[in-house]
Amino acid sequence: MKHYTYLAAMGFTLLGSIWLEIFLKVAVLRRIRRVLLSILPIGIAFVLWDRFAITQGHWSFDEAQILPVGRIWGLPLEEYLFFVFVPLAAILTIEAVRKVYTKWRVGDET
Repeated sequence: MKHYTYLAAMGFTLLGSIWLEIFLKVAVLRRIRRVLLSILPIGIAFVLWDRFAITQGHWSFDEAQILPVGRIWGLPLEEYLFFVFVPLAAILTIEAVRKVYTKWRVGDET
């Protein structure tokens, strides 16, 4: 059961903000191209940095707390999910704040 620790952390991260899409209708997931353009470039940079840091021995992953499905290019699956779920949670949160508390327009509203 301990193998699911990191995956559970990622799930709770997303769960903590995905409700904003449903209840506040922030429409982040309806603009998937925009989400991908926001997440992918920096995600790729962080994957490269993460991979370099691991190969240099700066940090590692506790094998007991990650899925035993193997690694993809030296990183556990959960690490890739981290680079998607955390920025997505941040985007959902900032869009919810923007919708609820301000009339801040970013230029893509109809």
